[in-house]
Amino acid sequence: MSYFSWVMSLDQSTLAIMAGIAVLLTLVALGHALLPDDSMRARVKSHLKRRDSLRSARMDRFEVRRRIANLSVAKMGTLRNLMSQLKLLRGEEARKSGELLTHAGWRARDALTVFMAVRLGLPLIFGVGVLVVLLARGDVPAMVRMLITAGAAVAGAYMPIFVLRRLIARRQNRIRRQLPDGLDLLVICAEAGLSLDASLNRVARDLGGAAPELGDEFGLTSVELGFLPNRRQALQNLVKRTDLPAIRGVVNTLVQTERYGTPLAQALRVLASEFREERLLKAEEKAARLPAILTVPMIVFILPTLFVVLIGPAIVRVIESFQH
Repeated sequence: MSYFSWVMSLDQSTLAIMAGIAVLLTLVALGHALLPDDSMRARVKSHLKRRDSLRSARMDRFEVRRRIANLSVAKMGTLRNLMSQLKLLRGEEARKSGELLTHAGWRARDALTVFMAVRLGLPLIFGVGVLVVLLARGDVPAMVRMLITAGAAVAGAYMPIFVLRRLIARRQNRIRRQLPDGLDLLVICAEAGLSLDASLNRVARDLGGAAPELGDEFGLTSVELGFLPNRRQALQNLVKRTDLPAIRGVVNTLVQTERYGTPLAQALRVLASEFREERLLKAEEKAARLPAILTVPMIVFILPTLFVVLIGPAIVRVIESFQH
């Protein structure tokens, strides 16, 4: 049967439906071909939607952080008032503790308040905790209990200072090791024609990842050189914050170069060479002390094992011969 005869065999309703579908498909194809492709509008709409979602999520995080910050500020205000009423933030001991916190790199506003609160509460926590443990045992005499509790309280009182001094020593060692490299960068900046402020700022940016402690100190010194009226005071503040003889030598050199106009790059190059030699000598000194340090572990751990391996079988045979 031919196509024409198949079409004639269909009824009128079927032909009308097919014609309507064909017309609809034709109109859709013509509209898609004639209308311009507006993919940019859809892309912008998706970007706007994504931006709104990110903004709402970020605002939620900011709101949580703001509430936490407000809660922390309220707690710190209460703690600051308590320390002020107890007069723990004034006096010689508070001043020494503030200097130690500065040497450790803790320069926050409430660092001294938190540290004094820890020094006040830690002996109480240690003493009460040890006393509760001893009372739970029940078999410890009263005098021994009192002595152990007093010792725990004293240990809690001295532990913050001990930990803080250890942190200061570690930070000072890191600054001492990083100083020659920092001075080399300062020499390069000075020879390039930068001023002392710009040189310190550039070195602080470059040393931010490799030497964060030294970069932090140099960056703060650069800021102080910019707004303090006395530049020597800004350099002396660097010595006070670090409390290192090497930094004191660098500051004295910088003060002399600014006062007498001596070449800065040459003086810094000499200092960098001296500090690098000092670092090498300290490494050689540690290597030279290593055999003496290893003597005690060898005597305590290795020689008894060696004696057991060498003399043990002979001792066993002698014991067996006496038994027979």
